[in-house]
Amino acid sequence: MLFTRGRITRQAHVDIPEGTVEEEVGRKGFFGRYAHLYRRQAPVGWSRIEGELKPHAIDAMKLAEAGGDYLEGRVPLLHNNDCIISSSKIGSAMPYHFRNADGDETLFVHAGTGRIETDYGPLSYEQGDYLVIPRGTVYRLFPESETQLLVIETSGEIAIPDRGPLGQHALFDPAMIKVPTPEEDPVAEERDEWELKIKRLGALTSVFYPFNPINTVGWKGDLTVWQLNVRDIRPVHSERYHLPPTAHITFITHNVVICSFLPRPLETGDPGALKVPFYHSNIDYDEVLFYHDGEFFSREGIKPGMITFHPQGIHHGPQEGAIKAARGKERTNEKAVMIDTRFPLQMSAEFTDAEWKDYWKSWQTK
Repeated sequence: MLFTRGRITRQAHVDIPEGTVEEEVGRKGFFGRYAHLYRRQAPVGWSRIEGELKPHAIDAMKLAEAGGDYLEGRVPLLHNNDCIISSSKIGSAMPYHFRNADGDETLFVHAGTGRIETDYGPLSYEQGDYLVIPRGTVYRLFPESETQLLVIETSGEIAIPDRGPLGQHALFDPAMIKVPTPEEDPVAEERDEWELKIKRLGALTSVFYPFNPINTVGWKGDLTVWQLNVRDIRPVHSERYHLPPTAHITFITHNVVICSFLPRPLETGDPGALKVPFYHSNIDYDEVLFYHDGEFFSREGIKPGMITFHPQGIHHGPQEGAIKAARGKERTNEKAVMIDTRFPLQMSAEFTDAEWKDYWKSWQTK
């Protein structure tokens, strides 16, 4: 059933009635039932907020400390039963190997280059890489330059979403995913004992071997480490309609989606089409955005390495300055990673201690 009442536009996100703003109330992360509300004032036009439910922001990469232990140096930022989002910096080779028995890990390389050795073989990594490491995989990082990571641990298995009518090659051809090949003659590293740290139920156990625990000479199957760089993702777009965030999903798992927002043409084919994200109350999902590179046209005061966190229950949408700035633009020049979670995220003490306390005020009219 579809109902229409009052002053509306028939085509969502196009030709918004004069003197109004459009808000989308959506269920199931833009896949479920919806309503478009046409308001006289923007729902983010608050004068003050009392309580914990407000937009949050933090300089995630500034918070992470360089030069420390890879695991101990991880800074947990947000978490629930389905995922843990952390920032990390590593400047030298890990002295141990690591296996996560609690879940998959998706490492997004914000900065740096280096090499990752895994049960399946080694890969060289660079800025903009996603490194998807299945649960139970042994790995070790060898940075060539300081490596800054956004770490997404998920209890569910990371997968590629069904592209539906767009076809299986939309956004990126699966052939663009790189997988490792074991080395027949790896460089020998002389030592008496090798340590493997295993994370299980949040605790670490060390297992010691008289040999390198990465000693694979071959593998077969469809379970392995993936590497995908954001430059190999080709975002879909429409010049006459602003697509929802779900059009940009890169990976999906139980109760969590990971999206990549990348440079793309704006909606220039219809003067009435919205160019910036529409106001929305995505009531079933929390929204986390990690700003990687470029100019973030929907937000003022945001720089690379920052994270914004918009909990379910508080409206999301562009700031007034961003709306004005977008009017003459024809392309976006931003690179960002979005993590949407079905169930509410909790902020860590590290997050709350270091967050930009006045971020919620950035929507107020100046």
